[in-house]
Amino acid sequence: MNAPAPQVIKMYAKREDIFPREVKGHYQNLRWICLILTQVVFYGAPWLQWNGRQAILFDLMARKFYIFGLVLWPQDFIYLAAMLIACAWGLFLVTAVAGRVWCGFSCPQTVYTEMFLWIERKFEGSRSAQMRLAKEPMSFNKAWRKGGKHAAWLALSLWTGFTFVSYFSPLHNLAEAAQTFNFGPWESFWVGFYSLATYGNAGWMREQVCKYMCPYARFQSAMFDRDTLIITYDEKRGEPRGPKSEGSCIDCSLCVQVCPTGIDIRKGLQYECIGCAACIDACDIVMDKIEQPRGLIRYSTDRAMAQGLGAKEIRKRVMRPRVLLYTGGLLLFIVAVFTTLAMRTPLKMDVIRDRGSMGREVENGMIENVYRLQIMNTGEKGHTYRIKASGIDTLQVAVPDTVELGPTETRAVPIRLRVDHGKGETGSNKIAIELTALDDPSLAVKEKAVFIVPR
Repeated sequence: MNAPAPQVIKMYAKREDIFPREVKGHYQNLRWICLILTQVVFYGAPWLQWNGRQAILFDLMARKFYIFGLVLWPQDFIYLAAMLIACAWGLFLVTAVAGRVWCGFSCPQTVYTEMFLWIERKFEGSRSAQMRLAKEPMSFNKAWRKGGKHAAWLALSLWTGFTFVSYFSPLHNLAEAAQTFNFGPWESFWVGFYSLATYGNAGWMREQVCKYMCPYARFQSAMFDRDTLIITYDEKRGEPRGPKSEGSCIDCSLCVQVCPTGIDIRKGLQYECIGCAACIDACDIVMDKIEQPRGLIRYSTDRAMAQGLGAKEIRKRVMRPRVLLYTGGLLLFIVAVFTTLAMRTPLKMDVIRDRGSMGREVENGMIENVYRLQIMNTGEKGHTYRIKASGIDTLQVAVPDTVELGPTETRAVPIRLRVDHGKGETGSNKIAIELTALDDPSLAVKEKAVFIVPR
C-alpha cells in the first residue's frame, strides 16, 4: 500500500503582482498636493541657509543639531525626544479622528511608491499595457522600457539618499564630494543604503511594506472606535451587485483595480487598507456614468453605517472624549516643550575643582583653590563673560576674571579663587561661581562649588 504524499502547508502566500490603475478625482488631487508639499520640504530644506549655515542640520560629527535659530547639543537631546513624542501623539490624534489618512496621503512609503508608479506609467503605459508587457517575451521594446524605468528609479533613489544624508552631513561638503566622487566611508554607506532602501521599498516591495513590515497597521485598531472615519462600502445600497441588479454596485471591480494594496473594499475594513481613497474616486466616476448618487464607497464611520447617520451627525461625534483627551494632552505637551525652550538659557557651565590641590596658601597669606570651568555657549552669537564668585567674605577671582566665547563654542577655562587669611571655616565651604555676559546681563548662569580652607 502506497503511503500518502506529504502535504505541504505554505505559511506565506506567494505574492501576486499588482498593477494599480490610474485614477483621477478629488482625493487623488489631494494626494498629489500632499506629495508635492512633502517632497518640496524634504528636497528643499537642506538648501535653506540661516546665519551663514545650513538651516536644518543634525551634525553628528560636531555633535550639534541646528533647527533654524535653535542649536541643540547632546545635553539637549530631551528636546528632540519631545519633538518625536509630539509627532507620535499627533499621529494618534489624527488616527482616532480620520483613520489611516497619514498612510494614504503623507507616509514616505506611500509617497515614494506613488512617485515610482508615475515613472512606471511613463515608460510602460497604462495598467493594461503593463500587464501585457509583463507577459511578453524579452524584446528590444520590453528591454528599453524596463531598463529606462529602473534607471529613472535608481536616479530618483540616489538623489533621495543624497538628500537624506545632507541632513546629517553639511550639504556643501557632500556636493563637493559628489563632484569628485570622493565620498567618505560614512557618507558612501548611508547614501547607498538609503538609496537601495528607497529603490527596493518603493520599486519592488511596495504594498508588502505596508502589509507585512509596517507595525502601524497592526496596532491602529487600538486607536479606532465606532466614530473613527474609515473608507466604507455601503452594502445596503450596493447589494446585490451586478449590471442589471437592484443594487447600485455594477461589479465593475474598478475599486479593486485602483487599490495599491490589491484589496476589495467591498469585503469590509481590512488592515491592508491604507486609506488612500483611490477606490472612492473610482467609484464616484462610475456612479456619475450610470447616473447614480455618489458615495457608494465613502468616508464614514462604523456607527454611521450601522445607524444610517448623515454627515452632520458624524461631525457632531468628532469631539468625543477620546479625541478631547488626545487633543488636550497634545496641546499641553507642546506648550510645555515650547515654554521650556523659550526659557532655556543658551549658556551652560560645569565647575570642576582641581583635586590635585586641596587648597594652598599663596602670597600675603591668602588661600587659593584651582578650578576648571567647562563653558558652553550654545547660541549663535559670541559674548564676553565675567566670572564672579560668592559665598565667603573677600572671595575673589584671581585670573582670569573674563572669558570670551564665539558662537556655539565650548571651552575649558582654568581659574583661581582666593580668600584672605582667616576667612571661611576650616575644611569645606559652599560657594557659587557665576558667569554673566557683559553685553547682556540676562544671559547668566550660576553653579555651586566647594572651597577648601586647609587646617
